[in-house]
Amino acid sequence: MLIIKNLTKIYKGSKKAVDNLSLTVENGDIFGFIGHNGAGKTTTIKAVVGILDFDEGDIEIDSMSILQNPVGCKQVIAYIPDNPDLYEHLTGIQYLNFVGDIFAVEKAEREALISKYADAFEITRNLGDMISSYSHGMKQKLAVISALIHKPRLLVLDEPFVGLDPKAAHTLKTYMRELCDSGSAIFFSTHVLEVAEKLCDKVAIIKQGRLIASGTMEDVKGNSSLEDVFLELTDHA
Repeated sequence: MLIIKNLTKIYKGSKKAVDNLSLTVENGDIFGFIGHNGAGKTTTIKAVVGILDFDEGDIEIDSMSILQNPVGCKQVIAYIPDNPDLYEHLTGIQYLNFVGDIFAVEKAEREALISKYADAFEITRNLGDMISSYSHGMKQKLAVISALIHKPRLLVLDEPFVGLDPKAAHTLKTYMRELCDSGSAIFFSTHVLEVAEKLCDKVAIIKQGRLIASGTMEDVKGNSSLEDVFLELTDHA
């Protein structure tokens, strides 16, 4: 579903933010992407979703190159940044319908999915309010719902649990697994290693733009915890 091939990104006047990174995320995978602040996670994610150019390599999504067919790639992905930048002059329901229109979600299906997810994330009564009145957590919930209603083939999330209350975080994890069980894939960064260890099928660890470990969760952590392996690898790599 997602193939990152020898990705390199160099910011002007600085060293490589991402250095010859290669990863493969298959259908059904919940793939965790972890590293310290500044390791290159967000740069990689922004390149994957087509909002940041890069210097070398290529990224394929559902057998399409982000360089050669960026619109085709964006039609099958959903992206939730760590700080959702939503249209605050719209109400919640207007925003969801706007996203539904972009991805051509049929009216009946859209209404059913909005009702399902808004109830699950407990923001149904807030959908008529202006987004400008939403808390960070509510904006995060709205962004999640907007991603789920068009059933993306690839869901990309940057620190998705930041700002969510424990119940909403649990609900999100449930729907992440449901999405992957239907054949989609998820690629997400997180600092919450306990969540990654329990939730992810596969994981990659990045340090200073370079991949230092990748594979199934069992292969990467062995008999240790993911936290212990992460600290050992990032201290000595």
